[in-house]
Amino acid sequence: MDDYTWQKRLRARRSREHRRLYFGFFLLAAIIGATVWYFFFYIRTPEYALQQIQTAITEHDEETFKHYVNAELLSSRAYDDLTIDLFAYDSELTPKTRSMFEKFYILIKPQLAEGMENAALQRISTGSWSLPEGTDILKGRQLGIDFERFIERSQIRNTTITGIGKVEHSGHSATAELTIREDYTQTEFTLQLAMEQAEDGHWQVAYIKNYKAYLDQISPLQNKDIADYIAATKKIVNDSNETFEVYQNHFKRLNSSKNGHLSSQQKQNIASLIEGDIIPSLQERQTQLDTVEVPPGAQYLARQRQQATETSIKAWQHYVKGLREDNPAEFATAETLHKQELAIDLRVQDIIRHTAISKNIPNLP
Repeated sequence: MDDYTWQKRLRARRSREHRRLYFGFFLLAAIIGATVWYFFFYIRTPEYALQQIQTAITEHDEETFKHYVNAELLSSRAYDDLTIDLFAYDSELTPKTRSMFEKFYILIKPQLAEGMENAALQRISTGSWSLPEGTDILKGRQLGIDFERFIERSQIRNTTITGIGKVEHSGHSATAELTIREDYTQTEFTLQLAMEQAEDGHWQVAYIKNYKAYLDQISPLQNKDIADYIAATKKIVNDSNETFEVYQNHFKRLNSSKNGHLSSQQKQNIASLIEGDIIPSLQERQTQLDTVEVPPGAQYLARQRQQATETSIKAWQHYVKGLREDNPAEFATAETLHKQELAIDLRVQDIIRHTAISKNIPNLP
């Protein structure tokens, strides 16, 4: 190999080494730049906070969710939006009564807003919705309100996040678009999230700017479906109520006793009435209801009716077992189930009454 060829190859090798060196420096600088950008800039943006919220929901990370969402403020503002026009279209209320109810909802706001917050956080943590239990004041109707129905009207259980839209920055505040879908009616909507930057630089969702607008759009759609479903099932329900009124009177006659104790024959007759008439009639009513097509927005009402039927049947079955075994524990179980069924029936009646009142609600854009 002559000197010229050797020098040429040497220069080519040095050139390749320089390119590799430059590329290495460039890659290192890019990595350092990306790291600096990520840890000192991106994690201090609303976009990053929204991404973390989505991840927290998916991975059931309650602590991360609470870090990027001001859950207390969010629930408080949502409560105000949910209750602000609660009685606006109830023509049966006098101004005095309406004022009384409005003051009542202001009075119980701390408990209900906290209940909404806890329910949402429980959903984040476990992946499922649950109702207050034990000695919780929101259990049942201890506060004079059905918390289960209240949560349903908030739409939070049947709303799905579908994407994150644009984010508009304004100093330490921002407004982010969150696209969602209401699961019953499959209605798309864009929420506007008010976000604030904390002192340590991270961002939080503070409240929803147009939550009431979302409720105003969804409620008429659901109410129409519920009204249609009520009309379609009216004859089934009315016929069933007439039948059960007869059974109820018969049941009372069979339970009549001068000394407060039922004879063996009475117990047998009562058990026959329950197993031969009451339970089959409950099953038949549900079978008839199941044949009616349920409009999307009426799914909750249909489920409540089904749950009431199932609970009632279980209560009667335990009652019969208590009669035959003379078992107080079975009677106690039957009573507990009966109370649960009554609570569901009250909820169904609330929905029907609210739907009737809501016929006066204008179709909002």
